[in-house]
Amino acid sequence: MNMLQTTLLMAPQQQGSGASPYSSLIFLGLIIVVFYLFFIRPQVKRSKDQKKFRENLKIGDKIITIGGIHGKIVEVQEKTFSIEVENHVRLRIEKSAVAMDTSAQLSENK
Repeated sequence: MNMLQTTLLMAPQQQGSGASPYSSLIFLGLIIVVFYLFFIRPQVKRSKDQKKFRENLKIGDKIITIGGIHGKIVEVQEKTFSIEVENHVRLRIEKSAVAMDTSAQLSENK
């Protein structure tokens, strides 16, 4: 006998497991649905909300950058903001660097 025949004869024979061959496909599909619902969809929603938030910022809004710099928007360009910090110092920042708007928080605290 050659090597292949010997290997096939010595391999354990598969018993009838009774499981449907489609059960593994269903399980894989359920895993994909769970990942979509709990990971992908919420991340896309947060990304859309953040983009809408940055597009709605206007002159006079008080913001905090991702780096923690507090300032007031004094000029809006297509992809950047000019913000004014203490002592009338102006900084130009990317729109993507804005973390939050503090104007609403300040009006709530008063």
